[in-house]
Amino acid sequence: MVNHEQYRLPRRGFLRGVAGGAAALAVPHLSCGVSSAAEQGWNMRLSCSSIAFSSLPIEEACQRIAALGFEAIDIWSAHAGCPHLDDALARLGPGGLSELLRKNKLELYSFSVYQGGYRKYAELLGKAGGGVAVRGSTAACKPHELTAKMRQFIESLKPDLELAEKHDSYLAIENHGGALLNSLDSFKAFVEANDNPRLGIALAPYHVQAAGASLKEVIATTGKQLLFFYAWQKAPGTAQLPGIGPTDCTAWISALAKAEYGWYVNPFMHGEPEPEQMSKLLAKSCKYLDQCYSKALPG
Repeated sequence: MVNHEQYRLPRRGFLRGVAGGAAALAVPHLSCGVSSAAEQGWNMRLSCSSIAFSSLPIEEACQRIAALGFEAIDIWSAHAGCPHLDDALARLGPGGLSELLRKNKLELYSFSVYQGGYRKYAELLGKAGGGVAVRGSTAACKPHELTAKMRQFIESLKPDLELAEKHDSYLAIENHGGALLNSLDSFKAFVEANDNPRLGIALAPYHVQAAGASLKEVIATTGKQLLFFYAWQKAPGTAQLPGIGPTDCTAWISALAKAEYGWYVNPFMHGEPEPEQMSKLLAKSCKYLDQCYSKALPG
């Protein structure tokens, strides 16, 4: 068994190791230019969604995510059958979840609550340290209804936002095809209507690309209300991941730095392959994002 601790780098650097039990592979130490970029005022930090390892128990998913050098984790509820968040709620509880993350030196970034909703997991998120809860919006509307519908939607979130205040957490709304939040105009309407510091946006470039909008413009529009960023492109299969598919993500990183994005960059795809391949793909994706970071903010 590989001793992953010997490979762990300080927070101003990333190791992209591939954890695979007795047959584990390791990739070389990578320099991502973080120190020079941090001196310019922005530091890219990476998180990973547990659904990437949906077929594994949450303990093994955390081990793999930590061994790849990620700083933080996004834990998923039961979308596509992912067991992790419900298992943490029923079996681990806040103390057990906190201990699991401490053992793996992972920060708790977020819960993705597309299935189950925020209220079911609000107390667990708060007692485990607080973080971001990611969810969708509601159905799309006609363009002339957008401002009113967006204000109505944000008003409907007040009970959840009161819970977020109580549990020292945040609520991030993801854009999606066919949803209220997806077009550039809808992002503008959201930002204009939202005055709650605990409410923001989870930005999925996949859906921005599908809508034919400018991601750079969307990032600039969302500004400080951007709470979650999926490094996720519109492409088939594993090409959804940065560095695997065709999109040059340097402009993404540059736009995030310009906006002084304060949270994590989360490489992502749907239709996850088996764990060994997923680990290798994520390692490649992280190396690529490091290269984008160095190009976007050269030393």
